[in-house]
Amino acid sequence: MPELSVIVYGRDVQGHLAECLDSLTGQIPDGTELIVAAVADPAPAVGTPGRVTLMDLPDDTSDEQARAAGGERAVGKWLLFVHAKDRVPAGALRALRDRVAELPDTVGRAGRVDVVLADHVRSSWHTAGVPGPDARHLARAGERELPLAECPDLLRVTPLLGDRALRATFWRAHRDQLAATDERFAARAALVLADRVTALQTVVLDERRLRRASVPQLTPEQHYATVGLFEDLHRLMAGRDVPAGPRAVLYDVMAAELMRIVARAAMPEPVAREFFRRASRAAVAWRPEGYRGPAGLEGIRSRLLEADAYDRYRAFQSANHRRRALKSQVRQRKRQVGAKVREVRYRAELRRPVDPDLAVFSAYWDRGVACNPGAIAAKLAELAPRIHPVWVVAAANVPLLPPGTDHVVPGSRRYWEVMARARYLVNNVNFPNAVIKRPDAIHVQTHHGTPLKRMGLDQLDYPTASKGLDFGQLLARIDKWDYSLTSNRHSTRMWERAYPSHHVTLEYGYPRNDVFQRATAADIRAVRDRLGIAPGRRAVLYAPTHRDYEASWTPRLDLATLSDRLGDDTVLLVRGHYFYGGAASPLAELRRAGRVVDVSTYDPVEELALASDALVTDYSSIMFDYANLDRPIVIYADDWDTYATTRGVYFDLMARAPGHVARSQGELTEILTSGAWRDEASAKARAAFRRTFCEFDDGRAAERVVRRVFLGESELALPPVIPVDERIPAPTPEEATRR
Repeated sequence: MPELSVIVYGRDVQGHLAECLDSLTGQIPDGTELIVAAVADPAPAVGTPGRVTLMDLPDDTSDEQARAAGGERAVGKWLLFVHAKDRVPAGALRALRDRVAELPDTVGRAGRVDVVLADHVRSSWHTAGVPGPDARHLARAGERELPLAECPDLLRVTPLLGDRALRATFWRAHRDQLAATDERFAARAALVLADRVTALQTVVLDERRLRRASVPQLTPEQHYATVGLFEDLHRLMAGRDVPAGPRAVLYDVMAAELMRIVARAAMPEPVAREFFRRASRAAVAWRPEGYRGPAGLEGIRSRLLEADAYDRYRAFQSANHRRRALKSQVRQRKRQVGAKVREVRYRAELRRPVDPDLAVFSAYWDRGVACNPGAIAAKLAELAPRIHPVWVVAAANVPLLPPGTDHVVPGSRRYWEVMARARYLVNNVNFPNAVIKRPDAIHVQTHHGTPLKRMGLDQLDYPTASKGLDFGQLLARIDKWDYSLTSNRHSTRMWERAYPSHHVTLEYGYPRNDVFQRATAADIRAVRDRLGIAPGRRAVLYAPTHRDYEASWTPRLDLATLSDRLGDDTVLLVRGHYFYGGAASPLAELRRAGRVVDVSTYDPVEELALASDALVTDYSSIMFDYANLDRPIVIYADDWDTYATTRGVYFDLMARAPGHVARSQGELTEILTSGAWRDEASAKARAAFRRTFCEFDDGRAAERVVRRVFLGESELALPPVIPVDERIPAPTPEEATRR
């Protein structure tokens, strides 16, 4: 019996069925079957014999009937329903199959998981792979197996069936509510009916959003039916004695969605008035006891809805539109006046001579003193103290600067003065387009990592990654560079391809990595003390990267469970956006116990690397820097296929990893608990990785940059690069404790 049945159902809307099937037939893993219950000719699927079942359905079959028929034909333990207009990202089926295979079939004392809820992206005629809004809700639930009462916010997840797998026995037991019913109702009803639910932070669906003008307008009865669907869900909850938490969340979702329809849907006035009346009746009938509505404008809208005050709502809406339009006009006028004044001042400063002893530094879009620019500035103060450094720092980050740091805030009067007159401009990203390159100024692009993912012009074929990027303006910014810094020949080749221009490549290593050769045992002990890591405890740094198909950073690991498995002698240093807030969260308890340390805002990140015994990452460039320490690295690649397809990569990390690769949390836990994380195979893979990607990082990169760029010394006078095998990296935490 297959673990997973994927049912493609519905009409071939605008000819998208072929794309849907193409996205599936090339990735069907073992233990998975594909049922095509589409109302069209599914000929594109015929090329995969034995893996695809084609159903012949009458032309008048509705989407709901096709879905029900496909579900009845399926023989898998779990069902995934994908509409014929949508697609499934590469690698998604494998990730989903692996997750459902981990779940027991038997019913325990607390019940069993009936729904696995995953993430999705959205595409349209002019966009591709835009992140959905659901990642934060999935992250909060994690991979724990919970009843809806303990994760009610999952009701806020977009109501699609293509982003959730349903246990087949569960689906058949509740076929009246889940089979031939509206998708929006079935998706939420599944959460209400399930014994337990678990989340999977993997994108399993690319939902195609059709151009509004290309689909028939909804009839009045179809609009009214949306109110009825919510009322049916409330009745379902009432009949099952669902606790107050989920009922309050459903009420929030209902009120917000119904008001959005009133505000945005193109309905004739009588239809809109009747829709509002029905929505008001539902809001009053199903308002939970003791419910406290939202504050602000949303609260006003909710109160008007409950009062059935349609005319007052329209007046409020019109006034709000006028208020927003007026504020927008005022802001635009202020911007125009301010921009003109700044331009006049900047042009005046550009007529003054360049200051040969002035250097401007910036890092990570004006975040502060960090990365390669920070290391260069420190060495500059040592070797050329006559050159005065000024940092460009966002106003919000000024309080975080080291005492005595001379700085300017972007857009300020002095900002334009130093940008116009500085001889040296150093950044690990590009300066703004408005900055003019003077002939006698020197721009140094340090970059901020070895490229695994596609960058620059190489993003042209990856619209998810390059969304909003103006390649013409990018080329104009690149043409301002005089020097481009690299830490290995791989980076040299990729940067010269991705950023073609006249600049000179400096194969000097990354200055930020100098510390990995120069840190002492005392330095490492001091960092661990600051982080509260006791001697003898293993510290594992978990540092995942950003994904362009996620709206915000979400932990892809259930860190509470992982910490439990690793035990009290291991502390997890988690580098990412703040997550799992709230005093009652499991991670809050773990943080208090010292087993998980949130280091998302800790700088510099190089100190976290020095303090840790091992690194767990996915596709972050931190792996290339960390390899300089010659300490174990484990790659957690649960969505590699999706990442490689949507973001684009320069090489197959799975074949050239710096250590063991885990494709699931179970595999990662086994690696970290069995000792495999630091075995001979891991060391061998790391050695090969270091020879390729740590080629120029020998502890003297910052010195080379300062001597060449700021002091004008020749290449022959610079310190030669020490071969990788002859370098002595900083001591490990275990060695530092002994010294």
